[in-house]
Amino acid sequence: MKMTEERIHPSGLMAIDREMARQHADAIASYETARPMAAKAAASLKRTGRLLLIGMGGSHAVNRAVEPLYRRLGIDAVALPLSEQLGQPLPLTGRTIFVTSQSGESAEVVRWFDETGGTQETFGLTLEGSSFLARTAPSLVGAGGTELAFAATRSLTVTFALHLAILAALGEDPQAALAVLENPEDPDITAALAALQNVATVVTSGRRLQGVAEALALGLTELSRRPCFSLEGGQLRHGPMEMLGPEIGVVLFRGLDETAGLVTAMALSAVETGAPVILFDASGQAPVAGAVTIRFAPATGLAAIFAMLPVAQRLMIAFADARVENAGTPVRSTKITRSE
Repeated sequence: MKMTEERIHPSGLMAIDREMARQHADAIASYETARPMAAKAAASLKRTGRLLLIGMGGSHAVNRAVEPLYRRLGIDAVALPLSEQLGQPLPLTGRTIFVTSQSGESAEVVRWFDETGGTQETFGLTLEGSSFLARTAPSLVGAGGTELAFAATRSLTVTFALHLAILAALGEDPQAALAVLENPEDPDITAALAALQNVATVVTSGRRLQGVAEALALGLTELSRRPCFSLEGGQLRHGPMEMLGPEIGVVLFRGLDETAGLVTAMALSAVETGAPVILFDASGQAPVAGAVTIRFAPATGLAAIFAMLPVAQRLMIAFADARVENAGTPVRSTKITRSE
């Protein structure tokens, strides 16, 4: 598609821009207002020591991203798509359950409560205080109301802030993550976008930050209508490396944690295939030769997620805008999925 300077930003992407402009302030407000309910959720986790995180779409990506953060605290945390829990369920007894749905109205959420009745240790995480989920279970409710734009952006950041409140109630220090929200970094993505100019699709990958990679792949697919997908770093190594080459973009996430070296090794291997490689990097380590590195202050956990996610969202939007005439306006989906 020919690009011109006069091309108007599609209305769907303008709606996403409006959501993103609010996300840092809404996340900070969400952290503060959710603290009383977060204390109850944390008390449940201290009782059970086991956590089942269930949700769909972007909510599941958030669950995947926070799964390792709860595990680090000694909690037996598992994130499953809610559809999978409905079809082949893990036992609910003895587990704290977090049901995440930005709208609080998804078909699977309604059916799960209809079929199970919930449990005494079930909590909701949602953006809509009047939703089915918030009416049915004790819920942490994000600030700013329902997200109106199609692809999840603000809803992800706000939901992460709800988890920050729970993790803080469990004894984690929230200050590094809050500092990132209060003073977000804004690195240039021009070189990264140029590197992806001629790719047919994108694969995203991480290790400890795999959930963020999955959130980005979902948004890329929704907005660009290309089959972008995500593979955990080890899974990418075991066979799917065969697909890599100049037409496949690779976006990697590297934080300040024990898995950083494995992400570095993947970046080096991906560069050797001729694939354009973008590295979102909060590890504090040296850049990888041949990759376009988007650098952040060294960070781990939610601080790394809060730093990288909005910048990855900007790359996602620009990638889609270059490929789709009406990016951000769904043609086969709806914002709230009410059917299974």
